Amino acid sequence: MKYIYTTFALLIFLSACTTTPKKEFVADLKSVDQNISAYVTDVDGDFIGNEQSYLNSYFKPWEDKQITLSLKSAMWAYRAFNEHNSYGENLLPRKKAFFTKMLQRSNFKEFATINQPAITLKVLNIRAYPTNKPLLLDPKRAGEGFPFDYLQNSTIAPNKPIMISHYSQDREWAFIEASFAYGWVKTADIALISKDNIKKYEETSPAFLLKESLPLYDENGNFLFRSRIGMLLPFVSENNETVTLLSVKKGLNNEALFTQSTLSLEFVHKHILKFNAKNIITVFNEVSNVKYGWGGIYGDRDCSSTLRDFFAPFGIWLPRNSYAQSRVGKIISLKGLNDEQKLIKIKREAIPLETLLYKPGHILLYMGVKNGKVIVFHNTWGIKTKKNAKAGRFLIGRPIFSTLEVGSNLRYYDSDASLLSHLQSMNILNRLE
Repeated sequence: MKYIYTTFALLIFLSACTTTPKKEFVADLKSVDQNISAYVTDVDGDFIGNEQSYLNSYFKPWEDKQITLSLKSAMWAYRAFNEHNSYGENLLPRKKAFFTKMLQRSNFKEFATINQPAITLKVLNIRAYPTNKPLLLDPKRAGEGFPFDYLQNSTIAPNKPIMISHYSQDREWAFIEASFAYGWVKTADIALISKDNIKKYEETSPAFLLKESLPLYDENGNFLFRSRIGMLLPFVSENNETVTLLSVKKGLNNEALFTQSTLSLEFVHKHILKFNAKNIITVFNEVSNVKYGWGGIYGDRDCSSTLRDFFAPFGIWLPRNSYAQSRVGKIISLKGLNDEQKLIKIKREAIPLETLLYKPGHILLYMGVKNGKVIVFHNTWGIKTKKNAKAGRFLIGRPIFSTLEVGSNLRYYDSDASLLSHLQSMNILNRLE
């Protein structure tokens, strides 16, 4: 019995002397308010979008009546990737035969020969090659490998205007130009649209969808697609409870056929929204509820598509990638400034919820100053770390509110890669330079 007591006492002593390492966490995610309501109290509604300007950009592919993209731009990925720098889904190097096959299938000798207006039928991936196979960079490097598929240009929502350049050699894929992106989509997931239907689509009042992932059906109850924040459909009618909208499905000869879909009144707004606290919270809570997805892959969003879709219902048109977004409105350079000077300039000149902050490869929305700290909103994959000179990532994988030194509490935080130190500019939307 004495032996048992002695052993028990020894176990207690050892457990007191050894502790399980605590799991690291990003301090900002606890100290910075993660609720949008905390940042909209001072919004006055003076920030106004332009509906007609927004629609002009939205319908641009149909209005151009032809591909405006150059062949060189269309083929960027064929110059960027080869058997020496690319990996497949098995994390092994891609063979030269893969690239030879992709180039042949792409049929670029037919580039811009069709110039046919069309419309998307569901949420689509726009691909840099005509394949769903991924192309990864070195999986051994932090921030590369899965899920960073470099063939993923973007996603595009249902019922979006596009222009067809040409088809792949096997006609399984179509190379398209949208108002904000270009690349390959599955031919089965788009429909040709006539001049008469284009006119009907453009001349009907727009209705913005304010709910993510709602199922939409045709008049017979057949599933069509799921909604995305940032998409619009032509308005038909409404009553006290529902709204009827025009949507599109595929008819005979691959042509677009109009049908009608009904949604609850609370999920739809005719014309653009006012930029006020109530509407900001409504839209923000939808886009911020989607995880990080490189190029929008797996139905998620990356940093630039998050902001693009957030501003869309307010009639604010943003380009697709972070650099292009940083060129919109009044641009204020932060180059040549040290960190403290950048903070002073941001606090003095940036306007909450109207100003974007840019560093190469990433875009953030300025939310204001809380407790003396600049607060931003951004959809991020993770925080750069460095241990024994080896780069790593502390994964976040979702939209967050943070300071510009997010992750600085982490043990292996890479201070040389802080958001603040790499900021190059800020731009105030809807303001002229």
